[in-house]
Amino acid sequence: MDTSRIAGAPAFTALPAAELDALAGAMSEFEADAGTRLTTLDDSTTSVYLVEQGEADVLSDGGEVVQAVGPGDTFGEISLILTGQRTATVVARTPMRLLSLSDQDFQRIRARVPEFESALRRLGFERAMR
Repeated sequence: MDTSRIAGAPAFTALPAAELDALAGAMSEFEADAGTRLTTLDDSTTSVYLVEQGEADVLSDGGEVVQAVGPGDTFGEISLILTGQRTATVVARTPMRLLSLSDQDFQRIRARVPEFESALRRLGFERAMR
């Protein structure tokens, strides 16, 4: 994958070129239809996602929309870096194209992406405090 697809996203903008290259090589692309549940609260899946196209709703425990995510946004970092468990349900509002980094791939490249890990940790702590 070309690094230009991830370099402009806020979680990636300050990363050194070598980290961008490692991440781009480890990420996978997938598409989701509107209405697709991308993550489920309390699920133990651990991937982080970058939205390339489309929009999704982040739902509270009660199913209320608490946030929207769109192009350039990331989600899933709390389960990947901090808890190993999803803290929200995310549902595609429109058709979407996403890039994902699985826990397995993250662990494989972890030593080569320390600044990315730090950025995700900061973002995860900020979101967990809300």
